[in-house]
Amino acid sequence: MRVDVPVASGQGWVGESLRRLFARPRLVVALFAVPAVVLAAGIVSWLIDWRLGVDSAVYRSGAVALLTGEPLYDNMFLSAEPPWARLPFTYPPTSTLLFVPLALFPTQVSWGILGALSVLALALVVRVTIQNVPTRPAWLRPAQTTIVVTVLALGLEPVWRTLFLGQINLILMGLVVVDVLVLGRSRHFGGVLVGVAAAVKLTPLVFVPHLWFTGRRMDAVRAVVTFALLQLVIFAIIPHDFRTFLTVTDPERTGPTFWAGNQGLNGLVQRLTDLSPWSNEIAFAIGAVLAIPAFVIARRFHRAGQPLQALLVTAFFGLLFSPVSWSHHWVWVVPLLVYLLSRLPDRLPRGWARAKALSGAGAVVLVFASCVLLIMRTSDPNRPAGEKPELEWTPPEVVLGSAYLLVPLVAGVLVLARNRRG
Repeated sequence: MRVDVPVASGQGWVGESLRRLFARPRLVVALFAVPAVVLAAGIVSWLIDWRLGVDSAVYRSGAVALLTGEPLYDNMFLSAEPPWARLPFTYPPTSTLLFVPLALFPTQVSWGILGALSVLALALVVRVTIQNVPTRPAWLRPAQTTIVVTVLALGLEPVWRTLFLGQINLILMGLVVVDVLVLGRSRHFGGVLVGVAAAVKLTPLVFVPHLWFTGRRMDAVRAVVTFALLQLVIFAIIPHDFRTFLTVTDPERTGPTFWAGNQGLNGLVQRLTDLSPWSNEIAFAIGAVLAIPAFVIARRFHRAGQPLQALLVTAFFGLLFSPVSWSHHWVWVVPLLVYLLSRLPDRLPRGWARAKALSGAGAVVLVFASCVLLIMRTSDPNRPAGEKPELEWTPPEVVLGSAYLLVPLVAGVLVLARNRRG
């Protein structure tokens, strides 16, 4: 028997869910077990000097630079970065404000803290997603499913790579999901978390038009105001870095964007055109064309009382449109999988019908858990000027090496075809 789920646009269910959770100590232990292990791994890594958390080391170094007055973008790496994590700081200067707490701890310990918070953010995203599916099978119980899916999601390449690198993708996704799906009717706070997320990485700005086109125009305004206020604050603190960041327009600063790890349209076009000087413009034009059906579909989903599906459309469009969408940015596959699981029947049929029922979730798991990008012929990240095997891929390699970005494109075609039949 399927369970009808009311659209959770308010916040009342959150307190009730937490009350039920903490009334069951075993679930609490299970929920916090993985974050505790990650935090302990960070402490052990610090004690034995294990190289762990390349990106979180950059985050921490940016915070240290803010506190010490070191320029963020004048050099190719910051002085607080360990020798094994010498990477340029590529994030907006406003991000350093939120990274300041990491400066209080050693590099590996800060990785452990960020990783523990990321796992908790992942669990939060799963729980909020379950609350926002239109219907679900009876076996998809919120508390147990949240824990099980969170643990199993660690096997998805975008998730485990995010944790291993010390990336912040899961936390940013958590901010956006809570803003869009929980604070939907808040008169004071809707849009604020989207603005904060965009101040850390610019890509969440795609959710500002999402708020606008889905009728949450005051939330869209609050998101922009929050983002702008943070810019004013950081300009008052480090005006030189603020001005320098505005002049840094080269996406290659994050690494060659033709690499297989860039699963956005820009990376695909660069690989297909052999680094044509017009590849960026071509990718932008394709993305601009796709923006029209993307926001139209998102608006239709929202008006039909399906805010989760609307959010997923915008999230995956943002991944396609972004000039750089590294494989670990694709953590949005987790709420997508929860949604696909919610569409399964209470009892799976047999034979071909079972294969058809499982095809959607199975295909997504196959793509993102197979680590297909790790087996492709790829460039050596330690030798950016070396050979470029991605430019010599055969047609089958192009398909396999573009597996991530093909998921939303195929899903979009299926949605449009279904709407056309309807």
